[in-house]
Amino acid sequence: MTGPFVAGVIAGYGVAVPVGAIAVLIAGLTARTSLRVGAAAGLGAATADGIYALLAVLGGAALAGAVAPIATPLRWAAAGVLLLLAAHTAWSALRKPAVAASTDTTTAGAAYLGVLVLTLLNPMTIVYFAALVLGRGGAGGGVWFVLGAFLASASWQLLIAGGGSLIGQILTGPRGRRTTALISSAVITILAISLITH
Repeated sequence: MTGPFVAGVIAGYGVAVPVGAIAVLIAGLTARTSLRVGAAAGLGAATADGIYALLAVLGGAALAGAVAPIATPLRWAAAGVLLLLAAHTAWSALRKPAVAASTDTTTAGAAYLGVLVLTLLNPMTIVYFAALVLGRGGAGGGVWFVLGAFLASASWQLLIAGGGSLIGQILTGPRGRRTTALISSAVITILAISLITH
């Protein structure tokens, strides 16, 4: 139990810690809405990581091989969704910055599902987990590996959401919220472009 669980924790942090578009999205969403909404978004990302860890344990190399031919279209789809999110965030910030923060209707459920789907569009996560599972010599202790990966990812995503909440509390005025929304939008745009240029 301990070995696979620790391996899963390490794998979960390995996939979650590099700050990418999802982390920026979670932090920005939390800053604009609430810790509850941001935490739900973070748990959506962690759930996707857990699903991919489970698929890697169950299917390993076969799933990684099946994903390889569609990796590029999935990357383009993810980039497109991120660009739409960035544009919507910037438009909302510039349209009515003083009102946008108080009328944001993003619910925790919508944030969870949106980030879950967006994170599932990253096919390299399954390849990453499959390589780790195969490198460990198979799926022994698979449930503990998946649990460790999920908990590690969840703890990191919740830390990101907490950081976004702190930023949101510090920058509560209309100008601060507009600035953080525009910065978030710019960073998400850059990360979306990097998805299609690599």
